[in-house]
Amino acid sequence: MVAYTREQLLKRLQDKRAKGELIIAAGAGSGLSAKSIEAGGADMLLVFNSGKYRMDGHGSLSGWFAFGNANDVALSMGKNQVLPVVKEIPVICSCFAQDATKVIDYHLDEVIKNGFAGINNFPTMGMVDGNFRQQCELTNLGFYREAEMVRIAKTKGIFTMVYVFTPEESAMMAEAGADCIISHVGLTVGGMIGTTKSLTIEESADLTRNIMEAGKKFNSDIIWLAHGGPLATPSDLEEFVKFLPEIDGFVGASSMERIPTEEAIIATVKEFKAVKKSKRML
Repeated sequence: MVAYTREQLLKRLQDKRAKGELIIAAGAGSGLSAKSIEAGGADMLLVFNSGKYRMDGHGSLSGWFAFGNANDVALSMGKNQVLPVVKEIPVICSCFAQDATKVIDYHLDEVIKNGFAGINNFPTMGMVDGNFRQQCELTNLGFYREAEMVRIAKTKGIFTMVYVFTPEESAMMAEAGADCIISHVGLTVGGMIGTTKSLTIEESADLTRNIMEAGKKFNSDIIWLAHGGPLATPSDLEEFVKFLPEIDGFVGASSMERIPTEEAIIATVKEFKAVKKSKRML
């Protein structure tokens, strides 16, 4: 494991952007996923509480439910399963800003003390809408808490990469000082537990462009990534980049570890099942 400062990680990403390379980040829900992601050449690795549930066979939305403390799950999984098995890849820890059991200021210190290279806002209120979202915003549980976490992280010199779902959230995070903003275009389609409803790739590019334009009004040097929705395969990303060549890269979670794992295991078991017994040699 290599510990990265905010400045070192930013330079690493900015150098890749300057070379015209797409930045590829991936979520890991197990140590084996983390080792494989690093071996595949990913530029960053993220640890989400939803990664645990996803690799246990449940949908990614499990990360929003009270099956366990989101901050404790992500921190424990990262320091006990992921960080011990990776070598050089920067590892980002997701943090739930609205956690009523934590002083987020101190929790961020704990995250960095354990060797993480930065933080991400997950679970996020950005996924929530309707009356429930409105009431969260009115009762000290809103998205603004995530922007406040970014401000705190900035004062501590911690790298921040954050999910946003709208241009308004993008502007809020850019103003707060986020280093990297991820346009979340919905739950990932495909596989055994993926969603079956999403934007088209072109619609996802249009939304991401609007998100980028809103954030650039506050900071023109933000690193811009996209995640989710119809972007489930490398060919999907290739098509997306044609619509939005100015994007800096991509974050995959289900697309990087769940769907490939499902497909590989299913195919391998079928191959074993296809083996036929031969007649005993005389």
